[in-house]
Amino acid sequence: MKEKHGRLTLDRIDLKILATLQDEGRITKLKLAERAGLSPTPCWERLQRLEKAGVITGYHARVALSRVARSTTIWTEMTLKSHGRADFDRFEAAVREIPEIVECWATGGGIDYLVRFVVRDVDTYQRLVDEMLTAEIGIDRYFTYIVTRPVKDATQLPIDRLLDEG
Repeated sequence: MKEKHGRLTLDRIDLKILATLQDEGRITKLKLAERAGLSPTPCWERLQRLEKAGVITGYHARVALSRVARSTTIWTEMTLKSHGRADFDRFEAAVREIPEIVECWATGGGIDYLVRFVVRDVDTYQRLVDEMLTAEIGIDRYFTYIVTRPVKDATQLPIDRLLDEG
């Protein structure tokens, strides 16, 4: 693993380790080594280097929420009134404190943020948005999109398709 232009250069074995972990996060070290084509010790050392370098940021269980609780997923486009650094910082700090906001992406173009809420129902969502508006965290406009059904919800990143060829 080398660094080039501020990015790590991974070889095919590193990529195999990452792909395997994305598919099977609970795989044993021995099985991971087999899949990567390495003996356990060198595989473990590579895994530790990937973790230490921040390439692997965590291991998570994927929960089938519909089996546990009633929920509604809502995507919201949000635009701020002002666009100074302090305005963005205030909004982002507030968003980090709301557990029902599970994703928030700063965007370029016509909106400032794309926010994903997971809530019990639309009423709960609206109460949260009303609280955000009265908290005066800088929201100018928002547009709500209620998810009716998931079509694709991938957790695996297409790492091999994003890497430079040369």
